[in-house]
Amino acid sequence: MLMLEPPRSTPPDALDPWAAWGVSRAGLSGFARRAQTAVGLVGEVDVLLAGDTTLRRLNREFRGKNKATDVLSFPAPPEFGGDHAGDLAISLETAQRQAEEHGHSLRDEVRVLLLHGLLHLAGFDHEVDEGEMAAREAELRRALRLPVGLIGRAAESPATLRTTASKKGVRGVRA
Repeated sequence: MLMLEPPRSTPPDALDPWAAWGVSRAGLSGFARRAQTAVGLVGEVDVLLAGDTTLRRLNREFRGKNKATDVLSFPAPPEFGGDHAGDLAISLETAQRQAEEHGHSLRDEVRVLLLHGLLHLAGFDHEVDEGEMAAREAELRRALRLPVGLIGRAAESPATLRTTASKKGVRGVRA
């Protein structure tokens, strides 16, 4: 299930917060299903799209880090028996900044974050592995036609990414 908790920066008169952020519930749900299948993750995944305030609170509460972040992954406990794979939380505000920084759309950035989070739910952890998650993310990113992923960005500077995006005609987020 995909849920939107409109970030505080959403215009107060927005009748449709999905449209205000330029994201499609149907499009993101379809992508999440394709990515989950590609990852090989079994079970339901709930995704919360929210703002920096919510992600900061969750990051502080569950990881002891008092700062906003782009994506958090919460694997389901084993007693769920495979019915529920886990939950993801994504900050639309951070995603928007990252999309602008890397020269692609908010839609693409949210998809990059979804893929990254799904890999974590599947048991990958780039902080402790020997590059397995980075390799799998790169492979799936290409298959799903996504721009450079979170792990791959560490190797490339934002200026390089913007230049590459400009040459490909990729447009940033609408204001």
